[in-house]
Amino acid sequence: MQVLGSPTSVHADTTCSSLLRELQHIWNEIGENELEKDRMLLELERECLQVYRRKVDAASSDRARLHQSVAAKEAELAALSAVLGELTFNTETQNDKRFATLKEKLASVSPLVEDLKMKKEERIKQFADVKAQIEKISGEISGYSQINGAVTNCLNMEEQDLSLRKLTDYQTHLHNLQKEKAGRLNKVLEYVNEVHSLCGVLGLDFGKTVSEVHPSLDETGPEQSRNISNKTLEGLEQVIVKLKAEKKARVQKLKDVVGSLFELWNLMDSPEEERSHFRSITFILRSSEPEIIEPGVLSLDIIKQATAEVERLTKLKASRMKELVLKKRSELEDICRKAHIEPDMSTSAEKANALIDSGLVDPSELLASIEAQITKVKDEAASRKEIMDRIDRWLAACEEENWLEDYNQDENRYSAGRGAHISLKRAEKARITITKIPAMVENLINKTLAWEGERKMTFLYDGVRLVSFLEDYKLTRQSREEEKKRYRDQKKLQDLLLTEKEAMYGSKPSPKRCNSFRKPNGYRANGNGSMTPTPRRNSVGCATPELMTPRSHSGRQNGYFRETRRLSTAPLNFVAISKEDTMSYASTSVFGSEPGSPPQC
Repeated sequence: MQVLGSPTSVHADTTCSSLLRELQHIWNEIGENELEKDRMLLELERECLQVYRRKVDAASSDRARLHQSVAAKEAELAALSAVLGELTFNTETQNDKRFATLKEKLASVSPLVEDLKMKKEERIKQFADVKAQIEKISGEISGYSQINGAVTNCLNMEEQDLSLRKLTDYQTHLHNLQKEKAGRLNKVLEYVNEVHSLCGVLGLDFGKTVSEVHPSLDETGPEQSRNISNKTLEGLEQVIVKLKAEKKARVQKLKDVVGSLFELWNLMDSPEEERSHFRSITFILRSSEPEIIEPGVLSLDIIKQATAEVERLTKLKASRMKELVLKKRSELEDICRKAHIEPDMSTSAEKANALIDSGLVDPSELLASIEAQITKVKDEAASRKEIMDRIDRWLAACEEENWLEDYNQDENRYSAGRGAHISLKRAEKARITITKIPAMVENLINKTLAWEGERKMTFLYDGVRLVSFLEDYKLTRQSREEEKKRYRDQKKLQDLLLTEKEAMYGSKPSPKRCNSFRKPNGYRANGNGSMTPTPRRNSVGCATPELMTPRSHSGRQNGYFRETRRLSTAPLNFVAISKEDTMSYASTSVFGSEPGSPPQC
């Protein structure tokens, strides 16, 4: 009953107290003695202790189980936190541990553990995905395919570290691999495109060429993956080097063939129809190797066709070699004639025919010799160009001088006829041009002497040394100037004598002159008694020596030029000269007969 009366017992008014009182009341009614009552109370107390003992043991067992569960959960939480690299959960549980009951601890840890398990599963999936991509790209780069189980085994071994840091490292590695893959793929596509272009130009099978490197390179589908391994890149590089070397060799070969074609076409004047068949490859001569990108232009068929055409034309050339030699000789003579250079007579048409007919000289060697002479003459003509231009300007000035002389002798030049003003303008320009002739000749001599000194050879113009000819021209022109001066002095003396005669005998015309039907020079009588002006071409030239230009001189030297030119040294007033000639004629008539002599009709 002490147990019931202990501080831990319920209130006296509880059910146990009421039951005890009811039990004692029953015992009193029965008449139980005190011993029996004490025995039954002890038994009842013992049974109560047993019940409490069982309850305490059960509670202790539950407490131990809860301790174990909480410890297991905390350990699992710590392990998951360590694997995932999250330490915040462990810190929170440590802070709440001293104030929470076991059930509260268990209730607070269990959701955290579940959350971390879910995060772990998600993290494992992320790791698996990243690792799978890494292994796949690594396999593509290395050229070896990885087994899927290798990724799982690798993940199982690395489950102790599923932190975000580790995942970030893998993702960074994956990003680098993806970047490398993209670069390799672009490089592979660039190589494939270059191979495709080279194969097109060379006329090769593209699919067969790249399939020898790797079969995936010939796949054209959008989802087809091309091999990007080092072996593939090296194989493509080797193929490109090989194709470029082949292209270079074919370009050189085709250039040689096309050059031969042009040479043979030009030699034999091949018609345009024959040339048009190979028009698609003739551009190769003026194109560099990178510029040649036309499909099939370097194919073996094209080269074979061009080579066959060269062989055909070469055989045809052998049968027409004599004609070609004569044609080349004619070309040489034409170039020499234009440049006023004497051609080499060792390959003249007569000697060439004789040499070919006698068989003493191979026509090819003779043709090569003429071609070498053509090259030499062209080079010499190029070096003579400046002097030849000056000669042409000088000759043009001489032409203007001749024209002006003829124009001044024309007594109708001032008539109001059609085109008279044009002739007047030309005459003014011609007078200005003629004054420059001495300076032209002097500059031409200096240029020619400089040319001869530089090249250590004589400048010949149609076989005559130009300097010697120009010196002769200067002397002749100077002599003519002196002759003109003497002529003018003589005219002045005649005019003076005529003036004195007129003073002595008067200015009235002599009956002889009136009765005479002679007219001043430059006029002649026609059938009806009128006077017709005639050009006085010998009014000055007859009294002076004739000047020859290189053209007229060359007409004497060879058959290239037949015309002669007569030059004056300065523009003269032929109108005044005509009047003076008339007065001179009258003076001569006066002084040629004595006064009072009978008139002559």
